[in-house]
Amino acid sequence: MQLHASNVRSLRPNTRQCQPARLALSASGVVRPSRRVKTAAQAVLSPGKPAQVSETEQARSDTGGPDYTAPSRNLALELVRVTEAAALAAARWLGKGDKNAADQAAVDMMRKVLNEIQMDGIVVIGEGEKDEAPMLYCGEHIGDGSPPKVDIAVDPLDGTTLTAQGRSGALAVIALAERGCLYDPGPSFYMEKLAVGPGVDPRRVSLNYSVAHNLEAVANCLGKPVSDVTVLVLDRPRHAKLIQEIRGAGARIRMISDGDVGGAIETAKPEAPVDIMMGIGGTPEGVIAAAALKCMGGSLQGRLWARSEEDAAAIKASGRDMSQILYTEDLVKGNDCFFAATGVSDGDLLRGVRFFSGGASSNSVVMRGKSQTVRYIETFHKWAGPAANPQSPWHQHGGFNGIHSPGLLSSSPGPSTPLDAYMIDD
Repeated sequence: MQLHASNVRSLRPNTRQCQPARLALSASGVVRPSRRVKTAAQAVLSPGKPAQVSETEQARSDTGGPDYTAPSRNLALELVRVTEAAALAAARWLGKGDKNAADQAAVDMMRKVLNEIQMDGIVVIGEGEKDEAPMLYCGEHIGDGSPPKVDIAVDPLDGTTLTAQGRSGALAVIALAERGCLYDPGPSFYMEKLAVGPGVDPRRVSLNYSVAHNLEAVANCLGKPVSDVTVLVLDRPRHAKLIQEIRGAGARIRMISDGDVGGAIETAKPEAPVDIMMGIGGTPEGVIAAAALKCMGGSLQGRLWARSEEDAAAIKASGRDMSQILYTEDLVKGNDCFFAATGVSDGDLLRGVRFFSGGASSNSVVMRGKSQTVRYIETFHKWAGPAANPQSPWHQHGGFNGIHSPGLLSSSPGPSTPLDAYMIDD
């Protein structure tokens, strides 16, 4: 692939939050409760002593923006090539009814590009155990083996059914963090989830609280009535009771058929179309979504959920506690994390792949936890043309001089031909 042109726009997530209970600083700089006990609404932050500010934070404060005095490596900008490759491969199967072929195409291309990145990566969340998945299996080493040492969570095609049926919202996604920082779900395939954006104080909502309580807290934080709160829910029979409780509280509901990674991210976008995501979904997708939300200032809570007694026994045998609430920091430790996603089919989060004569365009989002920078990238890929692969059928037929119309190129890449046979390094 060759990057022909790229338009990048950066944005900062909205960090407005409802005001939590205030704390004061002791002389030693340790946070302690204020001596005068007040309610959360009445509490006032004591001036105390100035907090310690790092050189990086001071530089950002002085310049009013990012500190470029010592730029560090942003892996997210390298990971986007991975999701682009997977999305381009999967998009060839859009609406063709074969979800396994679409998924395999995405897996093959994602792994191929991942192995070229300078890193020592281990797949923590992948396509299954080693005996179940020949590529991107849990525990597989990825990258060229050089530092940094990282954990990787992949979903080469989030929305296999969406892709096969030609529906909207399919994505190729990946998350990365320092070694040992991504939660390993083990045999737990599902979890209860609650995701909110940066405008909601995560301490005001909990999986232990009732649906009505959580919706009221979200409404109070966002400054609107419960009747205007929009809840994102996966359309599944298991959510019948949840939907009834949401309606009973008076909130609005938006149903999606698949793809709750993108759904969770929707809660943290500026002018978010949804305010909270609730319900049971995949545990791997929950970890990946937590990485994205950490980069955006949002939060996600999860609690392991078993479909059957056999699943519950396996989770218990692995030493995991099904009653424990897993917070964002439990799912993704630290802030040195990265996330990238590329649209396969059109959705609310990203536009899908568009094919044109001799190439395609893709729409991606890349995020970095340390700086909470979110970039939307539109890329134009060319594998046929004056600057593209001279070994492609387009060139072998003499380019535009060898055919009557670029739209009649019978040898253009398709499901029967490996996409990488027509693409050079982008």
